[in-house]
Amino acid sequence: MKNLTLENILTACRGVWHGDDALLGKTVSAVVTDSRRVSAGCLFAAIPGERVDGHDFAAAALHDGALCVLAQRIPAGAEGNFILVPDTVAALQAIAGFYRAGFDIPVLGITGSVGKTTAKEMVASVLSQRFCVHKTSGNFNNDLGVALTLFGIEERHEAVVVEMGISHPGDMVRLAEIVRPTAALYTVIGDAHLEFLRSREGIFAEKTVINRYLPEQGLVFCNGDDNLLAGMECAQRALSFGLGDGCDVRAENARTLGDSTACTVSCGDRRFDVCVPAYGEHMLYAVAEGAAVGIAFGLSDEEIAAGIAAYETVGHRARRIETGKLTVIDDCYNANPTSTASALRSLARCDGRRVAVLGDMLELGGQSAALHYETGALAAQLGIELVLCTGEASRETARGAGACGRHFAEKDALIAALAELVREGDTVLVKASRSMRFEDITSALETL
Repeated sequence: MKNLTLENILTACRGVWHGDDALLGKTVSAVVTDSRRVSAGCLFAAIPGERVDGHDFAAAALHDGALCVLAQRIPAGAEGNFILVPDTVAALQAIAGFYRAGFDIPVLGITGSVGKTTAKEMVASVLSQRFCVHKTSGNFNNDLGVALTLFGIEERHEAVVVEMGISHPGDMVRLAEIVRPTAALYTVIGDAHLEFLRSREGIFAEKTVINRYLPEQGLVFCNGDDNLLAGMECAQRALSFGLGDGCDVRAENARTLGDSTACTVSCGDRRFDVCVPAYGEHMLYAVAEGAAVGIAFGLSDEEIAAGIAAYETVGHRARRIETGKLTVIDDCYNANPTSTASALRSLARCDGRRVAVLGDMLELGGQSAALHYETGALAAQLGIELVLCTGEASRETARGAGACGRHFAEKDALIAALAELVREGDTVLVKASRSMRFEDITSALETL
């Protein structure tokens, strides 16, 4: 890893060395937090967690070839090289910031209330048509995940796409300080993490902290259909994307082609057709995001279209499943009022009878009941024929849905009722916050 010697690591995190001084000039081969991924010459970071304490695996990591352990204490019986710090995660962030500073390449930070991972995958797919791109793996977008993403940068990489997720005041400052992005992309400011950030305005203020860390010659990509982002002031060059006429880069003339979504990208005099192998209204914004970044980075229409066509859906995000009897829209990775509203609007455009299986949306604070009710009311307004809910907060969703809503006290009871309630030919949306584990419902629908 570029310039990541034990001595530099020690300096970056202001740790205390316990080991062989002769090894301080050695460069670590990798940085890992999972003892199962330990390799010869790596730095193993021992992180105390709610269920598992990484310190319990320090001795095994050293035995398996780790050059050093970054830890908050030396466990009994462990022998080898240690760097001791008060907080392992904070130390990893400091080391990651030092490591990132060694690369003079474009780094795009992506944030927003919804659609961060989709945007990251789309933008990386587009940029990969010309550049060697490193991107966030999965949804490693928190304080630890962002640090681990930065450690994945190699000298062969020509651009980096980093997903940056927050939930509390002050989170973005810590992330931006280590990522030091050269460009930022804001997907949308929605009703998420209201328990901690209070309002959309609070979310906007926290997320746009990134702009303070951008160079003056940097780029800001923002959703021009979002009233807060459209009015954002920044010192950098801004390029808006979206569906509305006021956006610099637009996705127009949308049409559904089986499991794919086709549209026309428009930017000034440039117009070209694209097709993305994915479903849903949100994919039009992903197309606009990918196109905006591609245009700003100098890619041709053909390169942008190829990158959009190469996009792959990640995890349980609007994944369309044809069971032979049903169409299941597996969108149960996570949920908040903004993303659920978008999913419901996409469902409403589907043929046949539409069924929404909805669960609790978490971290909404005092607005939870009203926002769940509004979600159910929107489903009814859109003509969704059946809204099945489970979870304490989703009682309000079912109530808002009126005659088409039904609430189940337990998830298992809802699953047991699916065979009776769901008909052949239905399109069924499955969506809830991650902790609801609605993939169990998706699996049950697949077996019907």
